Amino acid sequence: MSGSVSNNQTHAEPNLTPLLDVVFQLITFFMLVINFTSDNYDQRIHLPLAGSARPVEDSQRVSEDRVVLNIDRDGHLLVGGQIQTLNEAIATIKHQADLVRLNLKAVGIKYDQGLPSTIIFRADKDATFSNVNSLLTACQNQGFRKFALKAMKS
Repeated sequence: MSGSVSNNQTHAEPNLTPLLDVVFQLITFFMLVINFTSDNYDQRIHLPLAGSARPVEDSQRVSEDRVVLNIDRDGHLLVGGQIQTLNEAIATIKHQADLVRLNLKAVGIKYDQGLPSTIIFRADKDATFSNVNSLLTACQNQGFRKFALKAMKS
């Protein structure tokens, strides 16, 4: 008996449409959940000028936890574009402190000397010291101990 071998081969090509759909969905997801640091900076705040102002070093920017507080010219805290009264601002600061404590507890870090987060005050140049000081005192009452004041270099 003689057998013949057929030279017909079938080629299977994968369907890439579902893969592309998944990739586009992942891109969309990450674009929606990414934290843009400029969201923390309200453009309505006109920072004071200071000759000794210097930018934050990149190593500090990445390694430390920061909470940015925008304070308008009337001494109100601006959160998510909304103006908060002093009582609402104190509640927001307490909420931020609770979040920091929860995160520290989740990773097992003890904090005996106050919360390790740095509070960054972005106070308008026309804000009074008493208004800024009342928010600073509220932060201290919640356990924050590290503070930074933002200014523009003249």
